[in-house]
Amino acid sequence: MNAMRRYQWWLVGLTALGVVLAVLPLGCGGGSDGVWPDRPGPKVVVSFAPVYCWAVNVAGDDAVVKNMMTTTGPHDFNPSDTDARLVRKADLFFINGLNLDNEIAARMMKGSGNTRLKVIDLGSRLPADQLLEGQCNHVHGGHDHPHEHGTDPHVWLNPDYAVLMTEAIRDELKAADPDHAANYDRRAAEYVGKLRALKAEGVAKLAGKKDRKLISFHESLSYFARSFDLTVSGVVQKKPGQEPNSEELRDLVKLCREKQVRLLAVEPQYTANTSAAAILNELRRNGGVADPALVEIDPLETVTPQALTPAWYEERMRANLDALAKELK
Repeated sequence: MNAMRRYQWWLVGLTALGVVLAVLPLGCGGGSDGVWPDRPGPKVVVSFAPVYCWAVNVAGDDAVVKNMMTTTGPHDFNPSDTDARLVRKADLFFINGLNLDNEIAARMMKGSGNTRLKVIDLGSRLPADQLLEGQCNHVHGGHDHPHEHGTDPHVWLNPDYAVLMTEAIRDELKAADPDHAANYDRRAAEYVGKLRALKAEGVAKLAGKKDRKLISFHESLSYFARSFDLTVSGVVQKKPGQEPNSEELRDLVKLCREKQVRLLAVEPQYTANTSAAAILNELRRNGGVADPALVEIDPLETVTPQALTPAWYEERMRANLDALAKELK
């Protein structure tokens, strides 16, 4: 076989090898499944963005943390086979709990076949006497139906409760990885300091505000209001994403006039905000409330993957507080 012929056969063989490598699973022969890096330390899944921020700040380099929900929040999320793959080799699964994402976690655990996975309901670690009643509606399995929580699950919007849930994450990581317990303690203490500073900063920003009432866009701000001495007088959307009917709109306009509520919260996830805008227009057109206004408050339920950083929770909470400080009187 001449040199040119040998070169052609060599090139064909190299190309074929590249094709084979391209279609092999990423973890083949390497100990990694393409989802988790091949390195020691706990593999941690969290349900959505606030929990990610708490966990990743405690984990540091001693554990790997992966977030599940991004642009679809816990009210509407339906896990796929790809999502189940995420928990297949995970050790810990931190969820908000309080019946917000428990069903999602159960379905993912079942779909993954990972019977050793430990699911930690962080909301259940909060003192029961500090939890509020609430109701939300979910879409599960493609079917829209009301889901009575009994307990309002939106605890992540209160920095005091974020501290308690961060400490619960610390304790679970220490139990799973005792060799690095001191590191988890140190990082948790540093992050808890940041959360407490966030709370103090928010209190200072809202100090001196006399009119502290608002209408929440969906039933998500009760714990936030408790933390910063605000009053939620009503709710625009009883189900996130579903506009109120004409009778409910009239009732909300009446409520604003009777209780002198001038501030209507809207959310970046629902850019149209047609119902809140309709209430605002009615109050401006026919009076009854002085200087009504909209204020954007992010319930921190969704995030783009590119925006999610360890500091995201603090940044978004500060943005909410800045918006309120600007609009409250």
